[in-house]
Amino acid sequence: MTPSPTEDTRGWASSCPPPGGGPAQSGERLLRPTADDHRIARHAAAAIVLTVAEAAVPLPLPGVKPGLANIITLVVLARWGWREAVWVALLRVLVGSLLLGQFLAPGFFLSLAGSLLSLVVLGGAAQLPGRWLGPVSHSILAAFAHIAGQLVVARLWLVPHDGVFYLVPVFALAATVFGLANGLIAARLLQEELQCSAPASAGEGQG
Repeated sequence: MTPSPTEDTRGWASSCPPPGGGPAQSGERLLRPTADDHRIARHAAAAIVLTVAEAAVPLPLPGVKPGLANIITLVVLARWGWREAVWVALLRVLVGSLLLGQFLAPGFFLSLAGSLLSLVVLGGAAQLPGRWLGPVSHSILAAFAHIAGQLVVARLWLVPHDGVFYLVPVFALAATVFGLANGLIAARLLQEELQCSAPASAGEGQG
């Protein structure tokens, strides 16, 4: 007796025939993207576009960037949770570095370190009650964590001298300003999405 096809939550299907219509080989598996995969891909693509666009803007100081792609991460965190935000953030760092020709360059590791630490901080903040923290608070915390991660990597690897910490006030000011701005934008987007979904829900209830 041939076992029936099975499919898990990530879209893996076993015992499925290949695209050519021939018989499936024993143990063959086909990858079928789920709705979650498509949503992650859309948000990651939006974050990558913002990253590439931001790279074209001249910066007053190396390492000081608005971090517009973090707006997408904040929206995803609020709507679909931390795990999905991790996928979006890491895909943005990887693909963005490839498109900008910075993969495995110092800038890539600085961005990766900042993103990883900010994701850890966001993961902890997401466990707190929602009335304590919102998109603006999350954005500011993530901005400071991102700067901290970059400074640690710069101190341990690129600039092995304590003089790098003289830039902390400048980076802290940038984290506050950009974190606040990105958080307000993310909060506005979430509010507009909630307002747009409310009439649709009301219409379904009346129907």
